[in-house]
Amino acid sequence: MKRAFSSLSALAVPFLFAAACGTPPAALPPPPPPPVPSAVPEPAPQGKVVEGASGVDMSAIDTQVSPCEDFFGYACNGWIKAHPIPAEETSWMRSFSVMREENEKTLHEILERYAKGEGKDEPYAKLLGDFYGSCMDEAGIEKAGKKPLEADLKLVQNAKDAKSLSKVIGKLHKSGTVVFFDYGPEQDFKDASRVIFAVHQAGLGMPEREYYLKTDKRSEELRTAYLTLVQTVFELLGEPKAKAKEKAAAVFAVEKALAEISSTKQDLREPQKNYHPTKRDELAKVAPNVDWASYLGELGMEKTPDFNVAQDGFFKGLSALMDGKKLDYAKVRAYLTFHVVRDALPTLPKAFVDAGFEWKKAISGAKAQPPRWKRCVRATDAALPEALAQPFVKKTLGAEGKDAVKKLIVAVEEAMKQNLDTLGWMDEPTRKMALVKLAKIANKIAYPDTWRSYDAVKADRASYFASAKSADAVEIARQLGKVGKPVDRAEWQMSPPTINAYYEPLLNEMVFPAGILRTPFYSNTVAAPSNYGGIGMVMGHELTHGFDDEGRQFDADGNLKSWWTPKVDEEFVKRASCVEKQFNEYTVLGDAHVDGKLTMGENLADLGGVKLALMALEKQIGPNARQADGPYTPRQQFFLGFAQAWCGSYRDESMRLLVATNPHSPPQFRVNGPLSNTKEFAEAFQCKPGQKMVRKERCEVW
Repeated sequence: MKRAFSSLSALAVPFLFAAACGTPPAALPPPPPPPVPSAVPEPAPQGKVVEGASGVDMSAIDTQVSPCEDFFGYACNGWIKAHPIPAEETSWMRSFSVMREENEKTLHEILERYAKGEGKDEPYAKLLGDFYGSCMDEAGIEKAGKKPLEADLKLVQNAKDAKSLSKVIGKLHKSGTVVFFDYGPEQDFKDASRVIFAVHQAGLGMPEREYYLKTDKRSEELRTAYLTLVQTVFELLGEPKAKAKEKAAAVFAVEKALAEISSTKQDLREPQKNYHPTKRDELAKVAPNVDWASYLGELGMEKTPDFNVAQDGFFKGLSALMDGKKLDYAKVRAYLTFHVVRDALPTLPKAFVDAGFEWKKAISGAKAQPPRWKRCVRATDAALPEALAQPFVKKTLGAEGKDAVKKLIVAVEEAMKQNLDTLGWMDEPTRKMALVKLAKIANKIAYPDTWRSYDAVKADRASYFASAKSADAVEIARQLGKVGKPVDRAEWQMSPPTINAYYEPLLNEMVFPAGILRTPFYSNTVAAPSNYGGIGMVMGHELTHGFDDEGRQFDADGNLKSWWTPKVDEEFVKRASCVEKQFNEYTVLGDAHVDGKLTMGENLADLGGVKLALMALEKQIGPNARQADGPYTPRQQFFLGFAQAWCGSYRDESMRLLVATNPHSPPQFRVNGPLSNTKEFAEAFQCKPGQKMVRKERCEVW
């Protein structure tokens, strides 16, 4: 099911989807405090003295690199050299990866207790213990073999024409297997107070459409690896090798046809291009070969009046494919069969899991699978997020931590108000509306006030497949139950242990889960500059999303509505284009270019986040503050706190995947990009014109 919100990081995702974490090697001995040739002149004696530990990781500093030439390298090379990527990882980050490792250990301890029958009086202890225990029961999974798949594998054989296929798609969607297209509840873009039913393009087995269409060597290698996965799955189902190869080719043919009618990832970021309100009786005009009555009937949505056919061109193309002339139904059944199995891979015997991992190795560069307990922790967190979150937040974050973070958010929001009040290129009508939107932004911190119910989930200790299917069924019913009802503004779209944050334009809200409210982003034992460079920048980043190239198209109530005057709109586009052009010039691995349009929103949010967090900090400590601890000035400490949150490295394959598909830029550019446009950074480190961290033409949006 689709969810459209702007999150902080490509890495920081819920545990099910996050890369596995290994134990980092011991860090190198910290170097002696470096002379700071770039230090600003000693502030005036009357400046405030900032108390508290510096927060700068001195072992991460590389004094052989000039901060004015490559600030990411200066701030991070020491850490990167001391922490090679673990075998089971595709990347390793000082913040997200290490924090995830700590969080997973905490969740592991909780689940092991529950699996042993302890904590019976704690909410959902038995449910969590049984779900986790069923996942850990490898012997039981091997014994069950492929038998749990029998019902769905039999079902897909019923797809013989457009009408029967529509019915099969509906049944599979209701059971949690997404084929051909995605579906689910969605706030109406033009009336954000209500929930309608939306359908979106989907159905691909590789990350996105370009992997099917590009002709470069890397794409061809990945297609070969993917075909190997598909063929192996059919062989594991009992097909002879030749027949399995034939069916793999059939699956690929269906997926390539879907790729050819899919919108580009750039177009998917533009709200206006993905909003096509449609009445139920108009669905047949968009896609006449889809039997909408049969499909919706399987989901219990046959009386739903209002829809968003998000990518209408895709559904017109899908309808053409379903006539049986371009794709025969034998190929369609092969496609359905593969996706039934692939969706269930984590719950199946080792041979199936290993086949999936071979594909992951090819696409991401992973060298080893995570241990079983980590996979089961992530699966439990994904299936029962707010059940597992309750003992997690009790153990890791109290009410006092929540209150301290609230004060930081208020400070950053006040900085945004000050910035809007003085923004020279914004006229008064637009400024007035921007201030109204800012005032209406809601903040959610750490964890929900009310927890979700999981009473209907049945975890079968003897069947991981059955446990997962039960959790899926309950969640799908919950999601479909939203359609036609008012929006639940109390709902969280991330579980509290998640190391991430997000802004949701349709709700005009920012959410900061408990998982990210920890070192190195936030600590109550370090001085203010580090906290503002860490979690303060995150808050500014999410706040800026409300006014970036996507967020600015939604008003204070979350409606897709133009509220910018034409002149200001034109000025914003011009300033944002400057950022797009800069990031288009960045490359990785010699030939892989960052896509400035795809990453536009995140790059604008990074630029805004740094500016707002620094403004908030300096309002608190004053412009001439001195640091009581460490060799760095408060401003330098702020910029180092920001940069060191992004220290880390990627495997080559994973970096190519990031650049090709993700709206976030690689970490080194998330640091050097914004700071090379920030005059306060150049002042803090005494960088001169002509050095790489001082752009001849700075981009200034916010």
